[in-house]
Amino acid sequence: MEQSSTPPDLPTEVILTHSRQSLGHVILDWTPQPGAYLDLEGKTYTVLERHHRYHLKSGRYRLQKVALYVQSAQRPNETSLINGLWVIGDATCRFNARSEILRCAVHPEGPCSGCRHYEQ
Repeated sequence: MEQSSTPPDLPTEVILTHSRQSLGHVILDWTPQPGAYLDLEGKTYTVLERHHRYHLKSGRYRLQKVALYVQSAQRPNETSLINGLWVIGDATCRFNARSEILRCAVHPEGPCSGCRHYEQ
């Protein structure tokens, strides 16, 4: 099993991407990757970027905190598992983006079921 390079229980600042507004500081027991969903104070956000903040102490840089840049989102109700990665929508469709953030180029809002553009 691969270990994360970010230790758990690290102070994490959550920042709304477009306004650069801080949504607060939290302690997470997991390491969110871009594309992951994060629930905070009753709202759901998609993680777009993760930045590490370091501090020089005793001649060594130490990871001090993590900054997550997020945008407001709704959890998708259609997901597919491809090579251990959850993607939005029906991955059997030719137009599926195979992405954690974008469903497809033809009908990005979804849903996939009943879509007239579906091609296997």
